[in-house]
Amino acid sequence: MNRAWPPLPACCPPRWRSGRRRASLAALVTLLAVAWSGAWADGGGDQRRAREAVLAGEIRPLAEILQRVQPLLDGEIIATELEREHGRWVYEFKVLRPDGRLVEWYVDARDGRVLKTEVKKGKR
Repeated sequence: MNRAWPPLPACCPPRWRSGRRRASLAALVTLLAVAWSGAWADGGGDQRRAREAVLAGEIRPLAEILQRVQPLLDGEIIATELEREHGRWVYEFKVLRPDGRLVEWYVDARDGRVLKTEVKKGKR
């Protein structure tokens, strides 16, 4: 099914009006909604930890990291986590690729550098 995108408000920059940018914007909005709903599920603990780490200068905000890595992901972000691994903060993005495979991207939360990717085995 091919549906037309709803019109963007006039305040949105023209560069957001391309199909790829709109898809990225939609993915970002979905990701933020999922992250926000997840924060309610755990009583806000993850959200509080992330905010404290940003304020302490230990990590970059999620939106900033997303802006940097979104062009590399080649798929739709379906989940994100902030974890402490081996003494460093890591954003984990679960990305569903167009071919149906799930790829986990591990990104350094301090500088946005991609640490590793893992293609999960499964049915295609």
